[in-house]
Amino acid sequence: MTEMLSTFEPATGALLTELPVGDANRDVAAARDAWDAWAATPLAERTAMLRRFAEIVRERAEPFADLIARETGKPLWEARTEVDTVIAKVAISITAQAERAGERASDQPGGGQMALRHRPHGVVAVLGPYNFPAHLPNGHIVPALLAGNAVVFKPSEKTPATGAFLVECYHAAGVPEGVVRLLIGGPDQGRALAGHDDIDGLLFTGSARTGIALNRQFAERPEKILALEMGGNNPLIVWDEPDLDTAAALIVQSAYTTAGQRCTAGRRLIVEDRLYEPLIATLTRLTDRIIVGAPHDEPAPFMGPVIDNDAADQLLARVADLVAAGASAIRPLERRSPNLPFLTPAILDVTNVADRPDDELFGPVLQVSRARDFGDALRQANATRYGLSASLISPSRERYDAFWAGIRAGIVNWNRPTNGAASSAPFGGIGFSGNHRPSAYYAADYCAYPVASAEVAEAAATIAVGVRPES
Repeated sequence: MTEMLSTFEPATGALLTELPVGDANRDVAAARDAWDAWAATPLAERTAMLRRFAEIVRERAEPFADLIARETGKPLWEARTEVDTVIAKVAISITAQAERAGERASDQPGGGQMALRHRPHGVVAVLGPYNFPAHLPNGHIVPALLAGNAVVFKPSEKTPATGAFLVECYHAAGVPEGVVRLLIGGPDQGRALAGHDDIDGLLFTGSARTGIALNRQFAERPEKILALEMGGNNPLIVWDEPDLDTAAALIVQSAYTTAGQRCTAGRRLIVEDRLYEPLIATLTRLTDRIIVGAPHDEPAPFMGPVIDNDAADQLLARVADLVAAGASAIRPLERRSPNLPFLTPAILDVTNVADRPDDELFGPVLQVSRARDFGDALRQANATRYGLSASLISPSRERYDAFWAGIRAGIVNWNRPTNGAASSAPFGGIGFSGNHRPSAYYAADYCAYPVASAEVAEAAATIAVGVRPES
């Protein structure tokens, strides 16, 4: 009997779909069989297929967005923006491929040329997350296909239907079925794929815990490329008398978009002590107006549920631990229904928590602390193993220059949210946030390897030193 994987709508608890669990050996073998022909396909043809993929996604945009919204629980307006990023990724990746992995040639002294070309790795595995189940794996798959790789894609077991829809769009565009394989399953299938001897690399987006385990697993396999995009415990500093309403809007966008389920979400708000009272008053007024609801509700919600009941239970337990350790609940984390994972946006003052856990609370929880001076604020912001995103809200350019110079993060923003990074820029962090393989515009770098060639049309060589004269 075929094993099935079921997925449920977070907002209703209803069964969404059941899909047959796949076999990593079968899918890797199929990708390996298809890879040579795909790598030999001219780049212009691969590019044309991916442009067609973008058009197919555009044609299917509304049912695609509906599926994403139902499977993740995110509002329909946000699911539509995710579909837009899937479409836009193709043109951005084509430009990045030409700029970062295109062919180059230069003349050499004495004749001939030095040529730079790039080759695909072969068969690469892509492990996708549930928070952006189309956009984030697509950000690996499109540049991998452009480079000439075959792909075995395992979506999160919490969002397999979105993964299946995405892969069907590739196939409908003419990408051979062997070149993009869909592996449905849970942790067992993920481990089988990641540990498979016949993959040439793994492109991962997900939690730091899983990413660190993969890093250990690949430590003795230097021949395989490993790109890790993990989480963040991202700081947001407010300083120098900014407009408080604007600051509050930026904080809410950072902390609560996607119900806080973004790796770039603002987790920690660090406030100049003299601004604390007026800022918190403004922030709570706005937070209290946030609509939490189901994807298709009217009026449209700002926030949907978290992904499932287990995630909600874990967040509630972690917040209870913080309160027990001395945190004050300015706005508590509350569950609207015992059977569904809808949570209210929480604000906790952790100023008096002596040993603040350096954890990514993947949900709508904002931890606030006071800072006595800007040096103290920077020290608090950098008190993390992560280093993905950080933002400063301040009217002072001088302050931003000091912030940029002192903060440890791969994405550093000024008067912008911590999240919402552009696909036309590199995306990645340091520490527990990644392994120096930034994605987005720089994904082309890890999807192919450079080959340098010294080339002359006719061989000519002599050895002038260290050789005895002919007798």
